[in-house]
Amino acid sequence: MKISSLKYILSLPLAKKNKTKTLSRFLYWGIRNKLNSSNMIYSFIGNTKINIQKGISTSELQYYCGLSEFNDMGFLLHFLRSEDVFVDVGANIGSYTLLSSSFIGAKTISVEPVPVTFQYLTDNISLNKANDRVVLLNIGLADKVSELKFTSVLDAVNHVLPENSKMDEDFISVKVDTLDNITKEENPICLKIDVEGYETLVIKGAEETLNKETLKAIIIELNGSADMYGFDESLIHQKLISCDYTPYKYDPFTRSFTKLEKYGNFNTIYIKGFEFVENRVKSLPLLRFSEKFFSTLDKKNSV
Repeated sequence: MKISSLKYILSLPLAKKNKTKTLSRFLYWGIRNKLNSSNMIYSFIGNTKINIQKGISTSELQYYCGLSEFNDMGFLLHFLRSEDVFVDVGANIGSYTLLSSSFIGAKTISVEPVPVTFQYLTDNISLNKANDRVVLLNIGLADKVSELKFTSVLDAVNHVLPENSKMDEDFISVKVDTLDNITKEENPICLKIDVEGYETLVIKGAEETLNKETLKAIIIELNGSADMYGFDESLIHQKLISCDYTPYKYDPFTRSFTKLEKYGNFNTIYIKGFEFVENRVKSLPLLRFSEKFFSTLDKKNSV
């Protein structure tokens, strides 16, 4: 792995607080891979486990630093309850799905279009015996029912092929549905949308979902990836604002929110009904999470 990747890992919130432990895990995994190419089962959080696989960056990141998207995963852990419905769009290997359904016990609709990655997701759900709480969908999402071409060999950044892509690239054809169709009979309280720049059409196909009274939070990645499709991400921001959502950044250490004027460079949490959401995250007992998992944190900063 490049030095720049290691610097990124060490910059993540939990890794930054525990650089020695993170670095030792990084070195151990590198040595282990040279001696043994098999995967490793890692205790993720509480009794939840995750398969750590060579070359699968999303699983490796969880091993190195605990919660790779700490602020947003911390929000999910503090906000979601077992009686809720969560939708994980772009689930990848299932990190968010494991937090919601294996650890918290909520129902999750988990959407992952790439078959190889979907198998990793399925294996992780089975490993945690959470199949009864997860609806697994091996499809893509957009603004209409159709079929789209996806890349298949880019690990965590597999995405819909832009129209101007060379057709000799590795790609697969995937069935596509809309968020409104898959939530027609459900009332989710939270969505996570991470589809590598295709968020515009996912949101376009979610008109009814966005206006459900139950939906209070949307964790969405807006980082400029939409440019390759010719989409303007600011229009997503405007759309969510028009549906009464407001962008925030969340600090799991202090359980506090910072209101944003615009979306961030990575994930942004859009909230509707802020008082309800704030009361929820603050009402959770501080010792909900296992001491084993959070033993890497200073006790004064216990999440």
